Amino acid sequence: MDLDRKTMKKLLLLIAFGVAFFLGLQNISAVAGVCRSALQLFMPLIIGFCVAFILNVLLRLIEERLFAPLNRKKGPVWRRIRRPLGIFLTFGVIVGILFILIFMIVPELRRAFSLLVASLPQYAEQVKIWIGQAAEFFQVDASALMNLEIDWEKLSATVIDYLKRDSSRLVNTTVDITTSIFSSIFNFILGVVFSAYILMQKEKLGSQATRMLYAFLPERWADRALHVCTLSNQMFSRFVTGQCMEAVIIGLLCFIGMLIFRMPYAPMISVLVGFTSLIPIFGAFIGTAIGAFLILMDSPMQALWFILFIIILQQLEGDLIYPRVVGSSVGLPSLWVLLAVTVGGSVWGVLGMLVSVPVCSVLYCLLREVVSARLKARGLSAKGVAQEEPAPPRQPGRKWKTPRLRRKK
Repeated sequence: MDLDRKTMKKLLLLIAFGVAFFLGLQNISAVAGVCRSALQLFMPLIIGFCVAFILNVLLRLIEERLFAPLNRKKGPVWRRIRRPLGIFLTFGVIVGILFILIFMIVPELRRAFSLLVASLPQYAEQVKIWIGQAAEFFQVDASALMNLEIDWEKLSATVIDYLKRDSSRLVNTTVDITTSIFSSIFNFILGVVFSAYILMQKEKLGSQATRMLYAFLPERWADRALHVCTLSNQMFSRFVTGQCMEAVIIGLLCFIGMLIFRMPYAPMISVLVGFTSLIPIFGAFIGTAIGAFLILMDSPMQALWFILFIIILQQLEGDLIYPRVVGSSVGLPSLWVLLAVTVGGSVWGVLGMLVSVPVCSVLYCLLREVVSARLKARGLSAKGVAQEEPAPPRQPGRKWKTPRLRRKK
């Protein structure tokens, strides 16, 4: 009777799930709207978990390495202030790096813009000379371009007419963009506050999540889920460490190359290129654009050589440095790192490139564990099967045996 009752309960749950899934498919737009609203509601908490996960790498380094002499004393006062002091130093390091970058770049950008504004008439005359030389080379008439005049009254009338006709739409668009920007800034600030609370109580939150897993899931499933979460935490932490190491390498290579080619602003641009390389895809373009603009104010030809140098450096980084540095940190072969970045970028864009390597490394480790467990269950061992060196040439009259999985005794 108990078995029939349990079977009936499972059957009712399955039917309820099927009905709910069918109704969700029938009202997919409403379900998507509810999910979108819930995502916006919990966005500060999600941002907080992401920021806390990234900062936890630096926090753990400070607590285990920097505080190592004080950790041996294990005093009650030190146990109470250890975590708040570590979080304070973690945020202090991040804010300090950002301020250094801002104070290094903003004054140079302001100087470059001032120089650009002062040099605009000279640049305009140089452009006219280039147009004349190009027209003479291609044997075309460039008098229209050389004597080009702008009717500023007609242009201003057109702009005023556009503002009169579409002013309401322009105001609504401006309000929407401003609201979105302020909402994103508010969510990020609130997420940073959440991250501080999460880092302060990360052990307690982990213990509560573990208790909930064992309370609502079968023990075997809870063990497996906990193992996957632990493995994911290790891989993502190693991935963040590998990304930072790769950024340092790129910054050093950029600094050495700029010194060799005697380009200006080598320290500042190298730090900027290394820092922006942490951003997938667009980071390289941001660092290259700002660096090229700064060099352009001193020497346009050197700016062109700088862009060419960064393109070559990015190819070297994407094909050699990134797979080896990040791949070795997460335990993933270089080939699979390159494949994960390619597939993740083509499917999910920037976010896919960012998370594809640690996700692929987790799947790689899980697959390796499954294969090892199945071989062990069958009493087989794969040791000695794969040969790194090529097989010796076959001699006439000698028989070669194909390597096989040997059964454990």
